[in-house]
Amino acid sequence: MTTFVLIHGGGGSAWDWHLLVPELAARGHDAVVPELPIGDRSAGFTDFHQAVIEAVGNRDDLVVVGHSYGAFTAPLVADRLPVRLLVLLTPMIPRPGEKPGDWWGNTGYREPDGLSEEQQFYNGVPAGIVAEAPAHGREQVSAEWDEPWPLAAWPAVPTRVLIGRDDRFFPADFQRRVAADRLGVVPDEIDGGHAVALSRPGPLADRLTAYLVS
Repeated sequence: MTTFVLIHGGGGSAWDWHLLVPELAARGHDAVVPELPIGDRSAGFTDFHQAVIEAVGNRDDLVVVGHSYGAFTAPLVADRLPVRLLVLLTPMIPRPGEKPGDWWGNTGYREPDGLSEEQQFYNGVPAGIVAEAPAHGREQVSAEWDEPWPLAAWPAVPTRVLIGRDDRFFPADFQRRVAADRLGVVPDEIDGGHAVALSRPGPLADRLTAYLVS
């Protein structure tokens, strides 16, 4: 049994994974869904990865999955724990020393024109789930936004980048370019948008578990 450590994105919570967790369980795997201390104005990267490590406890055979902004935290966990695989899902891929607030300009990101926040983040997500989402979002006021990303190099852990073909927030062409530039990899692709764990949890679980034997 593998333990999937699921790290939410900016302004998110453990709820973001609530449809994926039972899909992983149905395939015989455990999941840990920590909540990062994003509401703590003093919390930085050390607090973020420590929160994940404490949630993992003594579990082993770990796959760490970082969604979107969670990709800034996931490698920090992989650098501290014996992680089997690191998966960056529709990610913000950091560089050593880069502040999250600088990532947007450094990557040349351009916000899609004419799309609401709901259209950017939740395309393909069932309407009932979209209606629930605001109750589970959290204001991100933590301090890491202006902190240099602390690793000097990417951790020595096998890493996969998985992007959504229909992602409107981070379009596929943009993600392919950033993955090539920052990690020298061609990302894997899955049907779905930015919130693929909410729109296609079954196919996402299939893809994540397939990595265990690839």
